Formats: sequence, C-alpha cells, structure tokens
Amino acid sequence: MDHIDRVLLERLQRDATQSYAALGLAVGLSAGAAHERVRKLRERGVILRTAAEVDPAAVGGGVLAFVTVDSTSWMGDAAESFAALPEVLEAHVIAGSASVLVKVRTATTQQLQDVLRRLYAIDGVSGTQATVVLETFFERPVSPLTAAAEQD
Repeated sequence: MDHIDRVLLERLQRDATQSYAALGLAVGLSAGAAHERVRKLRERGVILRTAAEVDPAAVGGGVLAFVTVDSTSWMGDAAESFAALPEVLEAHVIAGSASVLVKVRTATTQQLQDVLRRLYAIDGVSGTQATVVLETFFERPVSPLTAAAEQD
C-alpha cells in the first residue's frame, strides 16, 4: 500500500459518497484510475465495507456503556452469544482481570440493566461491571495516514 492508497482511504473514511473523479483529483489520478485503486483495496480486504454513520441518540441509542465481563471459563468461543444481543455493538476478548469487553448502546438505563441481565445469562459469565459514558469527546476511525507515519 502506497501513499496514494492511504490518502484515498483517509478521504473515503471522511466521506464514502465522494465521486471517483473527486478522489482522483485529490491524489492526482483520473477517475478511472482512482476507481481501480479503490476496487483493488476492496479485493485485498483493506476496505471491509461502506456504511452510513448514524447518530445513535437519533435512533434510540443515547445511553452508551462499556461493560467488562468476568467469566468462569474461556470466553473465546462465546462470540455468537454476545452477537445475539442487538444492543452489543462490539465484543472483545481482553487480557486483564476481566475476560470480555463489550460496547453497549440502549435508549435508557433500564434497558441497559436488561442487557446486563442477558449478558449474565451467557454460559460461563460470572459477573459484569458497566461504565456509563456521560460525554464523548471524540471517536475516530483508524487513520491510514497516521499508521503509515508510525511505520516509517
């Protein structure tokens, strides 16, 4: 992956609806050449998907919590159980005192409490600890430009 690919990725992360002409102009390529670069990035699995970013509060997800999950056994095989809960946006097996870290969005704290009950019902889960987010300063995607600078 070269600098042009990284700039294309950075621009697409900011606005995936840009035309190939606009992308090409930004990196000094024709629209066709930019389209070909993006197609190859998709084929190589660098671009996983294209999605719309939705305001969580606007669709009933105003309560954000990070939940650590304690377990009595290895939780690496429990991905489907966590994925079955639609309020769980992410689930990560982690090192440390907890086994799994999940990111949860609900409309109310009562709904969060219900999610905690359902998490606790997953086989092997022995406890949960939720941290409710009061304010988010920022969230950002991985920057292909920063990652390249760190590799140099």
